[in-house]
Amino acid sequence: MRRDWSETITVAADVALVGLFVTVASVPLVTLGAAVRTGSSAVGVIARGEKVSLPAMWRLFRASLVRGLVASLAAFALVLLLVYNVGAVAGGRVPGGSPALAGTGVAVVVLLAIGMLTLVRLGRDTSPSSWREALRWAARTAWRQPGAAAAVAGVSAVAAALALFVPLTAPLLVGYALYAAHAVTTRLVKSPSPA
Repeated sequence: MRRDWSETITVAADVALVGLFVTVASVPLVTLGAAVRTGSSAVGVIARGEKVSLPAMWRLFRASLVRGLVASLAAFALVLLLVYNVGAVAGGRVPGGSPALAGTGVAVVVLLAIGMLTLVRLGRDTSPSSWREALRWAARTAWRQPGAAAAVAGVSAVAAALALFVPLTAPLLVGYALYAAHAVTTRLVKSPSPA
């Protein structure tokens, strides 16, 4: 389906607005997981060309608060572990040097792909118990289709780099990163539903 320029502008504005909402809803930090999941769901609806239902998104946000908090804490712990690992290897406190640093870099890319694929799956499946299933699906997808996983990690890394270089755009790029992950997953992942 080809879109004319006005539809393209509308989609771009909607995705940017989702990014702003996700950023604002994430400010308390305890709502981060629920906000990102709800944003992924909204972006998935936009990507399918449908209209976002605010009451449905509000229900999804509320239903995702507890599991989203647990997921956020787990992701935060993983990021801290990776930062500590990179610091220890780069500082020479751990033997291995460049190969260990390269291995950590590969692990970061794989974990980024799994994280973004998990968000795409959560955006497509709005049942409250789907967090573990989404993570399993994302890990299986990254293992079975490394090219698709690398593409998802790549578009996510581009969005993160743009946010670092132009911090003012970071809230907008949240929505665009989710949209790019949905688009790449739809295009490259052979089976978008869990096996």
